Order: sequence, then C-alpha cells, then structure tokens
Amino acid sequence: MALTDVNGTTLHYRFDGPEHGPVVMLSNSLASDLTMWDIQIPALVEAGYSVLRYDSRGHGQSAVTVGPYSIEMLAADAVGLMDALGLDKVHFCGLSMGGMVGQMLGTRHGDRLISLTLCATSAHIAPREIWDERIETVRENDMDAVADATIDRWFTKAGQERLQAEVKKVRRMILNTPVDGFCSCCAAIRDMDQRESIRVISTRTLVVVGEHDPGTPVSAAEFIHERIASSELRVISDAAHFINVEQASVFNNVLLEFIEKNAT
Repeated sequence: MALTDVNGTTLHYRFDGPEHGPVVMLSNSLASDLTMWDIQIPALVEAGYSVLRYDSRGHGQSAVTVGPYSIEMLAADAVGLMDALGLDKVHFCGLSMGGMVGQMLGTRHGDRLISLTLCATSAHIAPREIWDERIETVRENDMDAVADATIDRWFTKAGQERLQAEVKKVRRMILNTPVDGFCSCCAAIRDMDQRESIRVISTRTLVVVGEHDPGTPVSAAEFIHERIASSELRVISDAAHFINVEQASVFNNVLLEFIEKNAT
C-alpha cells in the first residue's frame, strides 16, 4: 500500500502502467475510492500511459482528517501529491467530486495540467439544504441510509440489471466510506461555487456527462462547457452518473481519444 503525507494529511495512491509513460491522474467521486477506475486501467496502460489514482481525503485508505473540507483543500491535496511524486504535469481526469477538484485545478494550477477531463460534474449544486440533510442522515444512520438512493442516481435501472457484479462492487465502496470523510466532503460540495471562476480555465478540457444523469445533468455539463472556452462536450447515451462503469467501453474510447490528441 503506497501512502504519502501531503497538505496536512496522508493520501493512499497507486500507479499502474509503464514507469516513464505520460501520467494520467484519476480523482474519485464522493463515496467511492480509487478502485472505481478499475475498468479504465487496462485501456490506459495498453495505450502506454502511467496511471496515477488516489483516494481523496476522507475516502478509501486515505486519512480522515477533521472537517469540514473544501474543494480548495482537495485541489491542494492533488497538487501536493503531484509534488510528492515529482510530477510536473499530468492529464487530470475527475468524476463528480473529482471533477470539481479538476475545475479548481484548472482555475488555480493550469500550468500543472496537460489536459483536463471533467466527468459527471457541476460547478455548483444547490440548494444547501440537500447536503445538510444528507450529512445529518449519514451521521445518524451511517452510510447504509444513503446507499440505495446513491446507486439509483449513479446507474440507470437498465444498467443496474445489466451490471449486477459491478453495481455490487460500487455499493460496497459506498458502504465502506468513512462517515466523517463523507460528511466533510459533502460540506465541500455544499459550499462550492465555481460558476464564475472557471471562466479563466485555458487548459484543453473535455466535459463528459451521462445522458440520464440526475445529479449532475446534461445542463450542468453544458454550463461548464459554455464557461470554458477551451472545452469540448460529449454526452454518453444510456448512462447515468457513473459513466465510466455503466458505459465503460464508450467512456474509455472518448477519454483516450481526447488525451491522445492533446498529448503535449
């Protein structure tokens, strides 16, 4: 297990692929861990990329520090991990909360990015009460209280039926998420508003969204695309929030095509 101390916390990370290949850095969603990207690894490695994935603060095997957190803090964690590993620039790809981190990186640390992929994400999610209620529910009843609703947001009904083993694995990730880490990251999302700041992003950016995503819908992706002049938008059919799992082959092709045409 690879751990490193950055930005006042300890992050768990993993490398796959060639030691000296271009680096693709993957950032996980709320209530998941670095294994959410398992289906992407073979395709990226076969294409010659060194893949760095990590558990966000409060998730997986990374430390759970005292909250609340902020998206600024989570972005500083990502930069700190790059610094600790001696990485000057990466292709960054984040989904949901990871995409919010990606937006912050594009705004504040664009010089550290070769390309930026923002998946199933939003620049702002209102109202605050949704997150306060979710925090209260989990603190009182643990992660079991939100697991079913989360699966229903992350996968279409058809996807849940077709991908039963994968959905079972994702449910296990949700249930294993530390309550304090989950609630602290909920606060980070609740307090985030990047609607104006993302206008300054000049990194070549791909915005990807599932056709049926209820939490970060196509309209949220379109908003980000409109605000980032250097971006392109792809909508993946027959998918909800976890597009990298529900339509893995399509997602992998879209991601690889974008990274390869923005290789330098």
